[in-house]
Amino acid sequence: METAIILTFVALAAFLLLSVPIGIAIGMSVIVGVWAGDMLPYEFIIQKMVTSLDVFPLMAVPFFIMAGEIMQKGSMAQRLLTVSKKLVGHMTGGMAHISVLTSMFYGALSGSAPATVAAVGGIMVPSMIKEGYSRSFSTAVNTAAGCLGVMIPPSVPLIIYGTTAGVSVGDLFIAGVVPGVFVGICLMICSYVISKKHGYTGTGDRAGFKEIMIATKEALVALMVPLIVLGGIYGGLTTPTEAGVIAVLYAFVAEGIFLRTLSWRKVAEIFKGTALTTSSIFLVVATATALGQILLFYNVPEMLVEILVGISDNRYVLIPIILVFLLIMGTFMDALANILILTPLLLPVVKVLGMNPIHFGIIMIVCSSMGFLTPPVGVNLFVGCSIGNISIEKLSAAVMPFLFTMVLALLAIVFIPQISLWLPGL
Repeated sequence: METAIILTFVALAAFLLLSVPIGIAIGMSVIVGVWAGDMLPYEFIIQKMVTSLDVFPLMAVPFFIMAGEIMQKGSMAQRLLTVSKKLVGHMTGGMAHISVLTSMFYGALSGSAPATVAAVGGIMVPSMIKEGYSRSFSTAVNTAAGCLGVMIPPSVPLIIYGTTAGVSVGDLFIAGVVPGVFVGICLMICSYVISKKHGYTGTGDRAGFKEIMIATKEALVALMVPLIVLGGIYGGLTTPTEAGVIAVLYAFVAEGIFLRTLSWRKVAEIFKGTALTTSSIFLVVATATALGQILLFYNVPEMLVEILVGISDNRYVLIPIILVFLLIMGTFMDALANILILTPLLLPVVKVLGMNPIHFGIIMIVCSSMGFLTPPVGVNLFVGCSIGNISIEKLSAAVMPFLFTMVLALLAIVFIPQISLWLPGL
């Protein structure tokens, strides 16, 4: 039994080091685990892979991905940027604050960290460099702010956690609002400190109330999306899946008919992008579920609980250990794979410590989002390097203050549960 577990994890680590795509790497390690254990039939594992995708909440994933694709191809990012400029552009480091605030808005539309970096950073990085901001700082602030795309609902990782942990996706969506905004504010404070040090000024005079209202009115078509999604779920009118369908229809009508920003070529690209992203996510879901079955069969969750509780039964000792473990795993494993593999292992531990599963879900998503900023699998870093035309070494160094800020924000979210649980009333 121990040999099978060790070989499974060694195989997974080896495949990841060889840069094998995460879904395939997990699948191949599952094959190694079944072969080494010689106790589980391959048919059983295949059956679990198929049934893992036959879950109603997972149907929300392709719809939210498609809604994000539509808005990325349209004009909503530019409209959100205009609102952000009117609200915070006058402050010290105004362009950096515009980037963070726009990423907060856009994160509520796309639900994807790399997409947020591409959409907002693609506009803001060249503009910031033109205004005299350093290339490394301009790219770093947009790369870090892109992480808000998975924290602020609707978010694909939140859906995946909800289905894996067996908790309400609607409650997770509501719980993610305040932590996402909180982390965004922390990133703005970090931007302010760096801007003050380097003498980066604002973009001009403070906008008047009338200007803000005009910009908000023009961006209302974009700002309505999170209101429709969260309002429908929280009001008990829709499930997350139904909200995803409504978001797609709304985005198509808004961008295609009223704003006229979509062409047939863009529509084809939207469907292609949605299909590719959804298939890669579902491959990870299926293979990670199979890996979870192997670990469950060999009682790995129970073993982990015994080991951790054996260290200490004090939550203030165990929780930091779990956080460090999650952050280390995030450096070399995809966020979705982390959630799918580690949730069944760690959830029994945190339940013993008396932590609410919804609260732990938010912690996992914030931890996983930091993995987008750390090599070797930091997807946001690669997108940022492409946009900012900067080496990954320079960007990794420039993003460190923002990563440190996110760690501090994470500690506040962990030890002040009401940041996550206040809005859903848990």
